[in-house]
Amino acid sequence: MKDGFADALRDENIAFEEKHGSLYITISQQKVARYIEIAQNFVQPGKWNEVIGTRWSFVFGPRDAAEWNSAEAEKKILARCHELEPNVCGKRTLMEMLWAVEFYRDALYHAEYGAMINSGEFNGTPGASAKREVIEWLEKKGMGKGAITYRLRDWLISRQRYWGAPIPIVYCPEHGQVPVPDDQLPVKLPDDVAWKPTGESPLKLHPKWAKTKCPICKKPATRDTDTMDTFMCSSWYHLRYLSPNYDGGPFDPKEFDYWMPVDAYTGGVEHATMHLIYTRFFHKALRDMGVAKGDEPMAQLRNQGQILGPDGQRMSKSRGNVIDPDEQVRKYGADTVRAYLMFGYRWADGGPWGTENIEGVSRWLNRVWGIAEVRGQKSEGGSQKAEAEARELKRVTHQTIKKVSDDFEAYEFNTIVSALMVLTNALHKYRETTEGAPEWDEAVSTLLKLMAPATPHIAEELWARRGMPYSIHAQSWPEYDAAAAAEEVVTLAVQVNGKVRDRVTVPASLSEAEMQAAALASETIQKYLQGKTPQKVIVVPGKLVSVVV
Repeated sequence: MKDGFADALRDENIAFEEKHGSLYITISQQKVARYIEIAQNFVQPGKWNEVIGTRWSFVFGPRDAAEWNSAEAEKKILARCHELEPNVCGKRTLMEMLWAVEFYRDALYHAEYGAMINSGEFNGTPGASAKREVIEWLEKKGMGKGAITYRLRDWLISRQRYWGAPIPIVYCPEHGQVPVPDDQLPVKLPDDVAWKPTGESPLKLHPKWAKTKCPICKKPATRDTDTMDTFMCSSWYHLRYLSPNYDGGPFDPKEFDYWMPVDAYTGGVEHATMHLIYTRFFHKALRDMGVAKGDEPMAQLRNQGQILGPDGQRMSKSRGNVIDPDEQVRKYGADTVRAYLMFGYRWADGGPWGTENIEGVSRWLNRVWGIAEVRGQKSEGGSQKAEAEARELKRVTHQTIKKVSDDFEAYEFNTIVSALMVLTNALHKYRETTEGAPEWDEAVSTLLKLMAPATPHIAEELWARRGMPYSIHAQSWPEYDAAAAAEEVVTLAVQVNGKVRDRVTVPASLSEAEMQAAALASETIQKYLQGKTPQKVIVVPGKLVSVVV
């Protein structure tokens, strides 16, 4: 860059850092346009400057900048691919979509663990198991052994407050700290405390509660007026919830056997190093005491992301970027906002608030309403076309059951709504030939059941309008039929030297050899082969035939 560039940035309050002879610049979204104007005036001839993010800008000179928004481009490309090919609706990124094609895998980078390379006998070992296998190898060779490193931290459990678990200790002038005997447990809090701004626990000011007798000498003693912090209760409340009215112990063992362990624990990433540590400690202590069973209280931890302000920062009154959910609900309706939050953001990631797609969710729900309402008319049916479309509708229905069920289990809620839109489109497409047929009724009922967790009010209302038994939330989850979901035909992309040159539709039941033969028989492909014999043909069943000449 030309001299004076840094001074120009300072004048605009654009933060930067000088490292290794370069400027590392952090630009807020609001100042990107101004930065590009400055950069255009200071870039050296024959050089360029780039702004990197989901929106990229390459600055080449005065009035010469090229924009590329990778996030927006990916959204548009994915949307078109989802529209053209329902089977890829579950793919969240272009890389994930392409990775599903085995032929591409060697050419793609990936963020997950890959296979080991340059590692002798371990070459090709999947990354997920590599650590374990290498440790086992080192142990066999006597060169090392596996170990778990703990990062222990203190837990300050006392608080100068009223509402918490009392510390069961009394202070005796003669015997010092004396535990409260088991037959006097639990120590119960008083209901008539005085709230005064003394800086001390209200328990210390109570006229009677703190005064007691020493369990040993029976002389006057004082209870501990501190209480334990909230983690002391929250570390085992899930166990008490099993049977809150049970008097025979902390929880009913029968209820424990039925419900535990907890299927899924959701919370922020900080829970793994705070609350879950304490919860696991409680559980393992109860296990060692013979009160609880099993090694773990929770089967899995699911971290959730956070909805940020439109500026990409955490919502804060001081920043002025707080979005009022009540206002959004008044404008769009609770179900629309809920479905949009599921559709627009991955559970684990979150992201900046925006309303670019909420209108699309609203249109989808209006479309569902029109489809699900009973019109009092039935299609004629009986024709070959009607029977074929009924089979196709049933196929899409069961593919959607599979997709939505799997995504709920994986907490991939954003792709659930995409799958429901695919089923909605199929209902709209085949309405004239299938409405009133068993396949139609099954598809509509299934759609409403699958929607119910995301849009409970609309699903309940439409369920009732269709004369179904109350309530939709008490119905069984739709059962997946793999045979009904199976494709009758598949469309194969046919590549020649890495470029797609044709697409051929063939029966799904064909073998790999038959799919290869069908692809090579294409007149279009024959033109590209020019009479040459293929050196190599790779078949990805049901998806791709790649020819190398």
